[in-house]
Amino acid sequence: MMTEKLQDALNRQIIAELWSANLYLSMSFYFRKQGFDGFAHWMKEQSREETEHACMFADYLIKRGGRNPTLTKVDEVPQSWDSPLDAFRHVYGHECEVSEMIDRLMQTAIEEKDNATQEFLWHFVREQVEEEATAESIAEKIRMVGDAGVLFLDAKLGER
Repeated sequence: MMTEKLQDALNRQIIAELWSANLYLSMSFYFRKQGFDGFAHWMKEQSREETEHACMFADYLIKRGGRNPTLTKVDEVPQSWDSPLDAFRHVYGHECEVSEMIDRLMQTAIEEKDNATQEFLWHFVREQVEEEATAESIAEKIRMVGDAGVLFLDAKLGER
């Protein structure tokens, strides 16, 4: 059975994943209101993925015989951004923070000598490398194309 310390850490990650889902859903609404349907679609897919991550953590906690995941209050997320570039820079910064959270969670699993949880977490460690790279790449493309090319990128991200 997992230690209380590790169960607490996993439960905090569930709430963090739900906060991320709400952040991306908020961004999807923002982009939809601004007429960027492709960016809105991309963010909605991100939100769906974050909800799936929360469920993966909850399922893992239950499978390992931990206590029931506790869904506490999820803090409010931002509601608007200055531009598509500002929003995607926010995404990149947020993904870097999530990577730090996963790293701390891995450190806790190591300290608690829980090899199964370490193995479970490697999926998220690898995924965060991709998430950071993708967000940074999109932000950089938006910066490079400027206002004239942002609609092309919007359409491209809508293909996700």
